[in-house]
Amino acid sequence: MGEYVKNKKEMKFKNQESLKAVENVIVEANEALHDKGRNLTNSPFSETIAGALGVGAGGVLGFAGLYFGGTVGLSAAGITSGLATAGGLIGGGMAAGIAVLAAPAVVLGTGAALATSRAKNKKLREAKELVYKEALAKQTAICKALKEEADADKERFDYLNGLNLMLKAAIKDLQHDLGVEA
Repeated sequence: MGEYVKNKKEMKFKNQESLKAVENVIVEANEALHDKGRNLTNSPFSETIAGALGVGAGGVLGFAGLYFGGTVGLSAAGITSGLATAGGLIGGGMAAGIAVLAAPAVVLGTGAALATSRAKNKKLREAKELVYKEALAKQTAICKALKEEADADKERFDYLNGLNLMLKAAIKDLQHDLGVEA
């Protein structure tokens, strides 16, 4: 097995919304399997199938550090003495104090963004894995239906074949994203 694609630019499915199209094809394949009368003419996917055939908390901490580091509260003198006190922690003055007091906001903001990004990426990966398994199962069932309905009319056969092609393409793209070797 290869490696999961982590770079959004290299992903075929960059977010959960992009997986909706595959989910719609899976639903349509399910409908096709349960309704043998469904074909290119009466499917809502007829054209598509025919085409297939062709800093939040950190800011509070910075503010609190500014407030409690000063000797006179939030007056001008209090703010400047607070900045000077904070800057003194790293051997600087008021200007360095701004960096010291801003650091928690930057660190927490960056940390929160990374944590959120990791959580979203984990959910996206899990969704891709689920959709991949469903697409494989439906594609297998569509192939079986193609064999069982070999004598079906051309409209039905083309419909099932188009669904098969769409599922194959989705599976290939999901394999790319998931690092699954075909």
